[in-house]
Amino acid sequence: MKTKALLVVALAAAAAGASAATATVDFTKETGALRPALHSSGFTPRSYPRSIQDDDAAVKSMGFTYARTHDWALVNSGQRVVDYQYVFPLFDKDPKDPSNYFFAATDHLLGLSRNVGLKIFYRLGTSIEHTGNVHFNAAVPTDFDKVAEIFAGTIRHYNKGWANGKNWNIEYWELWNEPDGITNMWCDPEDTHEWGKDPAADAAYNAARRKRLQDAFVKFFVTCLKRLKSEFPEVKVGGPALCWMNPDYFRAILQACKDAGVAPDFLSWHYYGSNPDDPMNAAKEARKLCDEFGFTKCELIINEWHYILTWDGIHGCNSTPAMVKRALDGPTGHNQIDSAAFTLTMLTKFQSSLYDQAYFYGCSHQGNWGYMDQYKQFNKNYYACKLFGDLVRDNGAMFATASAKDTVSLLAVKAKDGKKRSVLLTDYRGTDQVLTVDVKGCEKAKFVSAVVLDHTRDAFPCDVAWRDNKLTLVKPDKNSAAFLVTFEF
Repeated sequence: MKTKALLVVALAAAAAGASAATATVDFTKETGALRPALHSSGFTPRSYPRSIQDDDAAVKSMGFTYARTHDWALVNSGQRVVDYQYVFPLFDKDPKDPSNYFFAATDHLLGLSRNVGLKIFYRLGTSIEHTGNVHFNAAVPTDFDKVAEIFAGTIRHYNKGWANGKNWNIEYWELWNEPDGITNMWCDPEDTHEWGKDPAADAAYNAARRKRLQDAFVKFFVTCLKRLKSEFPEVKVGGPALCWMNPDYFRAILQACKDAGVAPDFLSWHYYGSNPDDPMNAAKEARKLCDEFGFTKCELIINEWHYILTWDGIHGCNSTPAMVKRALDGPTGHNQIDSAAFTLTMLTKFQSSLYDQAYFYGCSHQGNWGYMDQYKQFNKNYYACKLFGDLVRDNGAMFATASAKDTVSLLAVKAKDGKKRSVLLTDYRGTDQVLTVDVKGCEKAKFVSAVVLDHTRDAFPCDVAWRDNKLTLVKPDKNSAAFLVTFEF
């Protein structure tokens, strides 16, 4: 108790001595409603082993809205799920015959997702394939029209009850994933080029290959889009989940769609990096691009995003133990406090962005892209996602905020029952240890509490100074941190 009392005194002193506020919040100016679809992911319960019951509880606790089905065949090892080559295993068969499909395993997996309250965002295509110079599932299909029919059969099964199917009204259907990944997602069946003999020849070959494969995919995209929208005008079809917001690639797709007289319902792409402003700028560029082609209703979706400083130690068989340690350990590590603060900063910025949906990339439950480490302990990103999930679940309206420091982002919300107001403050890579917030509209609050996510604590209750409409929050060190402050009335 003595330690706590001293801390409270220190907080009060810091509040009294603080100069300009880190940020301001105005609860008298409502700016709109929270948008839950911007808090989505690839996480879902696994088909097995069902003996690990924490799958359901952990996934549900993070409060995601949608689950994107990409890479699920890799996570559910040995199961024939989601990917088109598993749903329709014999390519020479008739795609209009329901007996040629295998839906049972995917039915089960999607059912698990729905059971924990997740909506489905279905990626039509295949999971990533790291097979070197030879490709099978991720090879360019030999018959685009047949693949379009397989995709149509899949939608018909899940939305129209076809082939002993469902009536789940899945709204979003994405055409492929990362077709600009020409070595693992949209590939020649076999790469016979002799690399390394002539750098100039290598560069020329790669440029020609990239152009050829892009042209092929644009044709594939338009073929599938026209076929699916002709039978299912009520669903949203788009894609193609590019590796990044590549304006030249998207321009080729949009021009082809315009020429064919068909409109994509959404464009999608990915972001892996550490600058929260980059994805926001990408959305602005994409919006201008869509509007330029007349697709003003085309939605914008970033459906893989994650903090990353370097791929060394995260991917690749050539990563040394030193690379792995450097990539994973310490405050800047892949799923450590900088990563968690980046996650909360992105989730905050998404709410006022041009995006319609956003998907934190996880898929596997453990490891670099999971919410648990190899010891099945929750990592910092789990707590970041759960903190934001609780915020989205319990609150409705957003309010005016203004950040005074570049490293700080804020989200101010009001509970649906009107009894609580909350401020999520995230300091991503800021070094100031005392953070202050001027708050307007909470003068009559009866109780103020806070939890903190920092280098040493995981969404843990902490002390907060509240005096003369000013919050004072103290970080234990100069690392990133996030605070969720709640005012109760």
